[in-house]
Amino acid sequence: MTPQSDEDEVWRQIVASFNDTAERDSADQPWPDSENVPAEPARRVVRPPEDEPARDTPPDDGPLLDRADADDEEDDDEDEGHFEPPPPPPLPKLDLPTKLAWVALFGGPAYLLVAAMANWRMEGWALFTAVAAFIGGFVALVVRMGDGPPNDSGWDDGAVL
Repeated sequence: MTPQSDEDEVWRQIVASFNDTAERDSADQPWPDSENVPAEPARRVVRPPEDEPARDTPPDDGPLLDRADADDEEDDDEDEGHFEPPPPPPLPKLDLPTKLAWVALFGGPAYLLVAAMANWRMEGWALFTAVAAFIGGFVALVVRMGDGPPNDSGWDDGAVL
């Protein structure tokens, strides 16, 4: 037999058994039975709305529950799994040129918008100043971004994040 005929025979067996159903045995499973997912659907826990009266009132002849202990237990249940992030760091202080650039960036279009809505007659110099302030503010902020490498880095700065 040639290697080609062996390969052809293997392909014939694969094609012949294509529609056969495999016999499932629990011993053939690659995981233990304890890790199998149950067939029943998961149940949802629905909490009553907070405006409904509480149902934990004691019976008439029984002892009264300590309300502070009950509140503590409810607070513990509500806080479980809740993440509260730390407070953010304070914003950096801006120098005067950066503040002026922000004012120019938003002030120019704001003036044009207010003047157009109020039907003010805009002079040519005022229009030019508003547009120039917008463009100048944008350019000043882009130039001051400082995305370049730090000055103290050598020829190999490694992985800079």
